[in-house]
Amino acid sequence: MSMTSLPIVTMLRDRMQWHQTRQKFLAENVSNADMPGFRPKDLAPFQPVVSASSRATAGGMVPVALTDPMHLTGTLSQGGDAKPARRVETRPSGNAVNLEEEMLKVAENQSEYQLATSLYQKSLAMLRIAAGVKGA
Repeated sequence: MSMTSLPIVTMLRDRMQWHQTRQKFLAENVSNADMPGFRPKDLAPFQPVVSASSRATAGGMVPVALTDPMHLTGTLSQGGDAKPARRVETRPSGNAVNLEEEMLKVAENQSEYQLATSLYQKSLAMLRIAAGVKGA
């Protein structure tokens, strides 16, 4: 098994590819901001794949281990991560691109891509150190 086929490394690589694809969509939205009738596009949120056993046990949620009877079990909050619906303003030309919103998405996407890249590099370096490979 190579180091790049480990689940964490694969997930980070998939995340970086998702951000690259999203950046293409966002750049297209910005470049077509004055095109009559253009509708902005975006990718669905990135959902990392969790093992089949954890999906089956908790309805898609990874269960928390209760290691001491004195620990609180806790509950899941409903709608804690919900975002308000995006308001789409359509100009008389039929264009629905909001440049400010698109540029915020671009900046957020770039920041998250840099984080994934950094984690990917650090994970590979840590694996090289653990394997005793020179040049880490």
